[in-house]
Amino acid sequence: MPIPFDESRPIFQQIAERIEDDILNGTYAEEDQIISTTQFSRIFQINPATIVKGFGLLVNEDIIYKKRGLGMYVAVGAKEKIMAKRRERFYSDLVVKLLEEAEKLGMTTEDVIQMIQREKEEQRK
Repeated sequence: MPIPFDESRPIFQQIAERIEDDILNGTYAEEDQIISTTQFSRIFQINPATIVKGFGLLVNEDIIYKKRGLGMYVAVGAKEKIMAKRRERFYSDLVVKLLEEAEKLGMTTEDVIQMIQREKEEQRK
């Protein structure tokens, strides 16, 4: 059964992010073997070349590595690398833009913090 992908972004990037998500949520631990290209292709009904390209992104970032004849494995320190990369992206894509918009609206940092706290309280209910 095919899994829907976001049409606005390359599928190979989304594949890499799905594997990163699996590492972050504990599906794969350091030194675990990840799903093979063939298995991934069958499950998600995607061209194997697209999957190889997604794996390539992760290999280039030292998130996964290949054991010849055995498959792809999660590198030691992969989770920390992913978290550092995503924290930086969170900062640049969200925090910076949030503060720029807040400034346009004449909001202070304290106003933004209060809004965040309000949302956290709503989530607890």
